Amino acid sequence: MSLPFLSSVPSAPLSALSLRIACALALATTLSACQTSAISPPSSAATPLSETQSQAGQKTDNSAQHASRSQSASALSMDMSGRHEYQLKNGLKVVIKEDHRAPVVMTQVWYRVGSADEPVDKGGISHLLEHMMFKGTSDVSSDDFERLIAKFGGVNNAFTSYDYTGYYELFPANRFPLALELEADRMKNLIFNADEFAKEHQVVMEERRQRTDDNPLAKAYESFRLLALPDSPKGESVIGPMDELASITLPDLKDWYKTWYAPNNATLVIVGDVQPKDVLTQVQRYFGQLTPSHLPKRPAVRQPGFRGYQKVDSEQAVQVPVLLMGYNVPSLVTVDKNDEKQAYALSLAQDVLDGGLSARLESRLIREQGLLTTVGTSYDLLDRGDGLFLIQATPREGVSLAQAQQAIIDEIEKLKTDPIATDEISRAKTNTVTGLIYAQDSMEGQARMIGSLQSIGLDDRLLAELPSKLDNITVQDIQAASKKYLVKNNLTAMHIIPPKETEREGSVQEKLGQQDATDK
Repeated sequence: MSLPFLSSVPSAPLSALSLRIACALALATTLSACQTSAISPPSSAATPLSETQSQAGQKTDNSAQHASRSQSASALSMDMSGRHEYQLKNGLKVVIKEDHRAPVVMTQVWYRVGSADEPVDKGGISHLLEHMMFKGTSDVSSDDFERLIAKFGGVNNAFTSYDYTGYYELFPANRFPLALELEADRMKNLIFNADEFAKEHQVVMEERRQRTDDNPLAKAYESFRLLALPDSPKGESVIGPMDELASITLPDLKDWYKTWYAPNNATLVIVGDVQPKDVLTQVQRYFGQLTPSHLPKRPAVRQPGFRGYQKVDSEQAVQVPVLLMGYNVPSLVTVDKNDEKQAYALSLAQDVLDGGLSARLESRLIREQGLLTTVGTSYDLLDRGDGLFLIQATPREGVSLAQAQQAIIDEIEKLKTDPIATDEISRAKTNTVTGLIYAQDSMEGQARMIGSLQSIGLDDRLLAELPSKLDNITVQDIQAASKKYLVKNNLTAMHIIPPKETEREGSVQEKLGQQDATDK
C-alpha cells in the first residue's frame, strides 16, 4: 500500500524496488514541469563503455541469460535484452533500449543535479531552472518549441527531484531525431530573458503556495523531513523554502545552468522502435560537438542515525489526526558494502509489514483490531543517499495518536522476534519483483528506471540481479536489520493534529446533532 499522504503531492509521470520504490525514486519527491543509414559509428565519435560496439549488445544479452539461469529460485526475472550503452567523447552517456511493440520512441535527458545539490540559501533553484528550460533558445523560441512538438505528434514534459532533473519527448519513431535536436539545442543555447524569468519566478512561488503552504499534510511533511533529516540535503523540500526561492536572481540561475547542464553531466536514454546504430549516428550528429564542463563534486547525502527518540506535535488544518514515523536507514548506495543484505532485508521488512491486504499492519491493525483507518509505509532501497523507513497512519475515531504509534511499534517488535511465515516472505519477494516489472511495462517506465538509477550512481542492469539477491535474504536477515534500525532511539515521530478550535467546534456540532436526533 502506498502512503496515503503521497496522493496529495503532485508528481511527475511514472517513475521504483516495488511500486512504492518506483514511486519513491521519481514520484513522491518529484515536481512536474508546467507541462538515416545503418552505419557503424567511427571510433573517434563514440565508444561503448568498456567494450566494442559489436560486443555491446551481445554482452548485455549474455548477462541477461546468465542472470536468468542463476535465478532458478525465483519465478520472475528482468528482461535486459535489447539494451545498449555508449559514451561520447564529450562524456555524454547514452543508453538505448529496443522496444518494437509500437512505432514510437521515448527520449529522455537526465541531468545529475537536483535539489540535494543546491546551496543552502538557494533551495528550489533546480526546479526554477527546469521552468526556464521551456523559455526558448537562440535558435528555437518557446512558442516554436511547442509548435514543433505538436506538429509532429509528440508530447513532452520535465521533472525535478532531489537527485536529478529530467526532460522528455515522445514521438513517432520516424520523428524522434527532432527530440535530439531540441534537447541538444537547449543543453547549451538557453536564453535567459529577464521578463520571462520574472514570470516563471512568480509561477514557481505560486506553485510552492499551492502544493505546500496551502496543503496541511504537505506542510507538515516538509517540517517532518527537516526534523528527521537535519544534516541531509534531503531534509529540505524539492521546491525549496519560500524565502530562498524569492532570493534567486537571474544571474544565479544562469550560473546554475552553466555549472551543471553539460554533456558530461547527462545521461541520454532512448527507448522504443529504434535500431541502435542509427540512433547513435543521430546522437553524435546533435550532441557530439557539445563541449564538456568542469563539474563540481556533488555533496554527500548522508544522515547519521541513532540520535535519540524525537516526537513533536504539529497543529495543522487537517480534518483528522495523522501519524508520521520515520526511522533513519541507509540505502543500497550508502549501506556498508560488506553487508548490503541489510538494505534488501529492510525492503522485505517493509513489504512484510505493508505488502497488501494480507500484510501485518493492514490485517492486524485495521481489520482485526480496528485501531487504524489507513496505514502505509515507504523505504527507498534504490536511493542516492541515506533515507527514511517511513510510516504514515490515521487512527480510527476514539483511538489516540499515541495509541496508534504504540500499536505500530508493537508490530515492529513482533517482526523482530516472532516467526515470519514462508508465505509472507514469498509474497514480499514476489511483490517487489512484479512491482518492478509492471513499472517498466511502458516505454516511459523503462526509460524512467534506466535514467533514475544511472543518475544516482547505480547501473540499471542490477535490476536483473534483484530476484536472486532477494532470494538470498532470510528471515534472520530481516529480523537482524529490523533489530538494528527499527529501534526507538532511531525514530522520529510527528503527531499531526487538527486545530484545537476545530476540535471544540466539531465536538459542539456533534452534540447538537445528537440532540437534534433525540428531539426527532
